Amino acid sequence: MKPAVLLADEPTGNLDSANGRHVLELLIRLNKEEGTTLVLVTHDELLASHAERKILLRDGRIVEDG
Repeated sequence: MKPAVLLADEPTGNLDSANGRHVLELLIRLNKEEGTTLVLVTHDELLASHAERKILLRDGRIVEDG
């Protein structure tokens, strides 16, 4: 299966740091090698720092899009 888009809500939220890194590496590889668009919802700054585009929401409103 090669999905065009992958939606993930807090994909590293309940993981220890080692497993969180492993999931992050898998997601990045999926994006780079397969061209899969990732839509991630996260509070994890490390995960968010790898995004090409971040949209920050506060109280249900977009406060930053870049």
